[in-house]
Amino acid sequence: MSDTETALLDAALRVFSRYGVKRTSMSDLCQEAGVSRQTFYNTFRNKDDILRALIRRYAENALDEIAAGSAAAPDLGARLDLVFDRMVVAGFDFVASMPNAEDFVDGVHAGTRDEMDQAGARFRAVIAEMLGPHQAALSQHGLTARDLADCVQRAAKAAGRHARDRDHLLTQLATLRQLCVTAATADASPETDPAPGRTR
Repeated sequence: MSDTETALLDAALRVFSRYGVKRTSMSDLCQEAGVSRQTFYNTFRNKDDILRALIRRYAENALDEIAAGSAAAPDLGARLDLVFDRMVVAGFDFVASMPNAEDFVDGVHAGTRDEMDQAGARFRAVIAEMLGPHQAALSQHGLTARDLADCVQRAAKAAGRHARDRDHLLTQLATLRQLCVTAATADASPETDPAPGRTR
């Protein structure tokens, strides 16, 4: 990412956080960044382009931090905590600090579904990689690392959207963490059928 792109995205994030996406004009963005309209349009065509770039940058930074921190994480639970913190909690905290948080979230969801989906897929791949070494234990429960990662990533993002407050979010994420760790480390009971909801 060029210095110009970085400066424009930083400016856009400041304006979006103050006024929301809908009420922000391209003139507002140009004024905040201190550039001409032509300079802005040479880099980003519209607000949706800016939002997609912000999401991409957020995901890339979060994934870099997860990769850097994973090596020092002592176990699966700690690695999942790191993913949840960078994937969900950091964004939740940032949005909660905005005076027009609801408008910002609505604006992001309305025009950036493709970028959100791509970011989600990258986080799912990281979670699946973390669960991969535990595939033998997961198989005893009728699970695969890929399917569990898909479920966990989607549930964590939903928790971020619907949590009543930060404490509620952390409780939901701790529950997801414990479910993963239990599935990845505990032997399946011989009395339990692998099919969900059925016992022998």
